[in-house]
Amino acid sequence: MNLKIKKIYPDAQMPTYGRVGDAGMDLYSYEEKELMPGERYTFKIGVAVEIPAGYVMLIWDRSGLPIKHGLTTLAGVIDSNFRGEIGVCLLNTSHEKYKVEKGNRIAQFLVQKIEPLEIQEVKELSETERGENWQSSSGY
Repeated sequence: MNLKIKKIYPDAQMPTYGRVGDAGMDLYSYEEKELMPGERYTFKIGVAVEIPAGYVMLIWDRSGLPIKHGLTTLAGVIDSNFRGEIGVCLLNTSHEKYKVEKGNRIAQFLVQKIEPLEIQEVKELSETERGENWQSSSGY
């Protein structure tokens, strides 16, 4: 599948795969900002994308940022009808400030096929082994 990407700024970095076989492509910050503990900020990426109809772009954490620095992404759904600049909202969950430099890889994205749903209201749902048990559902 081809993904059309437009640079908003001439010096913006195009998304890249880190390695062959990676599922997600890295997104690079177009801005520099120091995030204080508990602060969230939406970083400009400097690119816009044309997601094909029937697909969605999902923005996810890069593993190292939350593990090493407590930075996590928020609000990462880009619909196929959106043509504006991509932004990545980062939340600093740590107790230390963290400086994001222009050009840092701050998130990754996946493009996934979606199926439109039709809602059907029912009075009952089918039974399963788990049922309505949400607590300790995985044995923890």
